[in-house]
Amino acid sequence: MIIRRKSGYFVLSEKTRRNLGGPYKTKEEAKKRLRQVEFFKHFRK
Repeated sequence: MIIRRKSGYFVLSEKTRRNLGGPYKTKEEAKKRLRQVEFFKHFRK
């Protein structure tokens, strides 16, 4: 999930709310990171 805070956009885990990246200046940068996380979550299973 992507949330906005004062310092920028952050990518957080859906279940644990753990920080997976950020702060990013734009929402597009945060979306790119979220796609990377999803890719590696399903990579080589």
